[in-house]
Amino acid sequence: MSNNKQFDFWYAVNNTELISSPSGHLETFGDTVVNYYLVCQQMDSIEKVVVREGHLKALKPAIITPQSLGQVDVGDLGDEAKEYADWLAEHANELRIIQYGFALEKKELKEYTVTDHIDNVLDRVKTDVASLNDPLSAILIGVDDPWEVCLMKLMVDLVQHSAQGNMQDFQQQSLDLKKRLIDNIDQAFLEASRDATKINGLADMLKNNGLWEKYEDRFFALVKASGQ
Repeated sequence: MSNNKQFDFWYAVNNTELISSPSGHLETFGDTVVNYYLVCQQMDSIEKVVVREGHLKALKPAIITPQSLGQVDVGDLGDEAKEYADWLAEHANELRIIQYGFALEKKELKEYTVTDHIDNVLDRVKTDVASLNDPLSAILIGVDDPWEVCLMKLMVDLVQHSAQGNMQDFQQQSLDLKKRLIDNIDQAFLEASRDATKINGLADMLKNNGLWEKYEDRFFALVKASGQ
């Protein structure tokens, strides 16, 4: 990155103010479309204000586990990075990282210029957005160029606001799936106790879900009771 572009980037980041953000957190199991309103004063005229309205799509979050980290091609990061990823895959069983992705849908962008003081323009935007009663709206003050960088502030805020809730949703889903699996296994044991032809299917279920050792004693007790 050239010095000029680096300056422009950090200038945009440091001069972006989030006025209001969505009231809810990002969807855990689906995409979320956030409607943003970016108010920017033109650099060459203090009475010219550009308002941009558009959509920022937050893609469905994904859980990165230690096992998946160990499968990542670290490429140019080197052998040490690969060794660390392998170590995480083997030892950091409780590690969970949420990966977020965003897409800026420029085709939906609406842009207009107003001749007025930026405070007056901002007040009107706030009034208009409030009338929409949109829980997925966000208002920002930023710079006219590079204005796309201003949306980084919104992305960071969305992730910070949503990460804890998303993680809780993932954990609850995991608990629900575990409970459902245990219920299915209990039902399979019951059916196999009544019909010996289902014992092999029960064994496959246990092995496919990595639960053979946990249920091994119970399984062989069933086999013995069935006279197999």
